Amino acid sequence: MNKWQQTKKTGTDWIGQFQTSVVRALQEIGQWSCKAGRDALNRHSLGGFLLLVFVGTTLSIAIATANASISHHLGAIHSGKSDNLIAQQKNIQLNLVSFSVTKAAHDKIIPRFVEKWKKERQQNVTFQQSYGASSSQALSTIEGGVEADVVHLSLAPDVQKIERAGLIQPGWEKEFRNNSIVSKSVVAIVTRQGNPKGIKTWEDLANKEVNVITPNPITSGSARWNFLAFWNAAIKAGRDESKTLDFVGKIYKNSPNLPESARNATDAFFKGGQGDALITYENEVLLKALSEEKPSYSIPDVNFSIDNPIAIVDKNVDKHGTREVAEAFIRYLYTPEAQQIFAETGYRPINSSVAQKKEFVSKYPRLKSLATTNDYGGWDAIQKKFFDDNGIFAKIISDINTSANKSLH
Repeated sequence: MNKWQQTKKTGTDWIGQFQTSVVRALQEIGQWSCKAGRDALNRHSLGGFLLLVFVGTTLSIAIATANASISHHLGAIHSGKSDNLIAQQKNIQLNLVSFSVTKAAHDKIIPRFVEKWKKERQQNVTFQQSYGASSSQALSTIEGGVEADVVHLSLAPDVQKIERAGLIQPGWEKEFRNNSIVSKSVVAIVTRQGNPKGIKTWEDLANKEVNVITPNPITSGSARWNFLAFWNAAIKAGRDESKTLDFVGKIYKNSPNLPESARNATDAFFKGGQGDALITYENEVLLKALSEEKPSYSIPDVNFSIDNPIAIVDKNVDKHGTREVAEAFIRYLYTPEAQQIFAETGYRPINSSVAQKKEFVSKYPRLKSLATTNDYGGWDAIQKKFFDDNGIFAKIISDINTSANKSLH
């Protein structure tokens, strides 16, 4: 018998004993009332009868109150959570699930928030962190692999998957500032030192002599941003959709391996020595530049705004009793202090006071053309057109495989 069952049994036994005593008392009242009825003119009997009625009523009220109190207490033990208990706890755990390349920023931001919360609330907050490909992280959250309290993912559709699973309430986009977008970047082209193949533009990626490393759009949020950057560049260059399809197809034909995540793609390029060009987040490149590695890269003037959303996983924070600290953490991510850290680790700051600092104005130059998802009808339209099972990306891969099979025969 576990602790909960023992507690429940003890409470049940106590209630049973109490109920038995009350029943016996009420039976005595019933027997006495019959006798009192036969001698209703006896003043003392009448007074005693009224006294017993009062006692019986009081006992009935007492047992009802006791039942409710014990049931509430047992329920609190069973769930392990209540608002008062959470407020009194000295240690709280918050589960953060994010996409792979945010780790460097969160590793610096979280200690600042923990210190701030400790000072204000006298509570120790510890973070359980999980990083990986954005779509895989969304799936893990849905399946309960990690009971995320907060998700910071690469793109809105991954958060929407969690919403459709019933874990996040509709309207999460309006819950925090900037449509719940907390970090931004753009797409970069990284090349080998010295750029031996002269790769500088999107057009260069379609050259059959170039081997391109980019993640798989089915599993990686960054890969979808890369795809949109390719497509947008072709459209802005004046191509119609047919020619744009052909252009983007050539790039993916030059990408024989599609790693699962942005982190895996980066490792394949830098550690595995694969490819002539890596398509990745600008923040990933700038983070590399902070280390001893000095990557050779370019930021094309025609680019796509990478907007990363954040959301509270309502079902889980209510279960864990962590809503208040989760909301406070997200609000903190929008502060100049946290945005400064995002900017230092390669993300374009969304806070205007941070963005206007001289060090970041030069670090993040304005681009000639910066498209957003709104330019292509929003994520619902983008998902349906490009990334659904019958979408354009699936057609591109099918055509590549068909062509490869023909060449083998």
